[in-house]
Amino acid sequence: MNVFGIGLPEMAVITILALVIFGPKKLPEIGRSLGKAIRGFQEASKEFETEFKREAEQLEKVSKQPMEATLEPPTPKALGSTSEPEADIETSKTEEPATSESSVG
Repeated sequence: MNVFGIGLPEMAVITILALVIFGPKKLPEIGRSLGKAIRGFQEASKEFETEFKREAEQLEKVSKQPMEATLEPPTPKALGSTSEPEADIETSKTEEPATSESSVG
């Protein structure tokens, strides 16, 4: 039996000391209040653990979403373009820039 790192001999010594210090009348009250405190601590610990796990799962889902978006195959439109880039450059060099009559002056 090992509770909180305390073995059976240590637990017996603590019980005898508590009985001597507090007396037999106060010992049940102290035991109840100690039990309530430990129970409250355990509930808070479980609540913290579940909240931590929930947040970790949510972060994991959020971090996977961008990865899934980058792993999608490209669409056929993005792979093949109907016009050649070199042809677009040549036509833009031969065209004269448009000027407005008010700025020519």
